[in-house]
Amino acid sequence: MEIEKITSEDAEKYMREAIELARLSADEGEVPVGCVVVCDGGIVGRGRNRRETGKNALAHAEIEAIDEACRTLGGWRLWKCALLVTLEPCPMCAGAIINARIPQVYYGTEDPKGGACGSVVNLFEMKFNHRPEVVSGILKEQCSDMLTDFFKNLRSKGSDRAQ
Repeated sequence: MEIEKITSEDAEKYMREAIELARLSADEGEVPVGCVVVCDGGIVGRGRNRRETGKNALAHAEIEAIDEACRTLGGWRLWKCALLVTLEPCPMCAGAIINARIPQVYYGTEDPKGGACGSVVNLFEMKFNHRPEVVSGILKEQCSDMLTDFFKNLRSKGSDRAQ
């Protein structure tokens, strides 16, 4: 059974939701990353970066959104879902996407230092049993500007997290 792809209009609509979640993270001093998981025309999982406030390396937006989607849908296989995130997933999150069997991943801007969907490595092209389709550049400028502004503000405050 083939999964219906999200339209470009819907991808932008859902990415705006992820951007709002990222803004909440920025307001708390977190790196602004937001994520939603969509199934059958609705959001079933939401997540945002909370590593600093949670003091937890696993508190990435994608992990939170996947966790909520699994609880909402009552299972770990998210084979009918799409994941939309403001920043290219890291290796940990790409692994979670593979393990959750998410068939479609949309992201806003690339992560040249830690991206695992093509920037540093592409885990989705490796010989795993599941290989999601990736669409990049959804509302790229907004996603990129939010991160640039966040780190510019950190540098102006002299934070050691500005790197």
